[in-house]
Amino acid sequence: MSKIYYVYIATNQRNTILYTGVMSNLERRMQEHKNKMIKGFTSKYNVDKLVYYQTFDNPVEAIAREKEIKGWTRIKKVVLIEKRNPEYEDLVNEHGILLPDYAIGESG
Repeated sequence: MSKIYYVYIATNQRNTILYTGVMSNLERRMQEHKNKMIKGFTSKYNVDKLVYYQTFDNPVEAIAREKEIKGWTRIKKVVLIEKRNPEYEDLVNEHGILLPDYAIGESG
């Protein structure tokens, strides 16, 4: 079974902060964000809501995509999010499980 890598965008409850990251275990990482387990930017600005994610089979491609998105303007990131998630729903359910209907594969 191949490993999946995720590029994701998370925000705070008012959708005013956009944080882009890459991770191989996104469900665990979002629990860390929600519980403020890692000190830094995301805990300081209450970034705890997953609003976008994309899957990759290759870590090099995932990291390249993360860097690409990080270089974008806020407006371009908002357009990316709103294509799949216009209501900025949290894509992690109450049990900490990713909502799969919002996943975008490598070609997305």
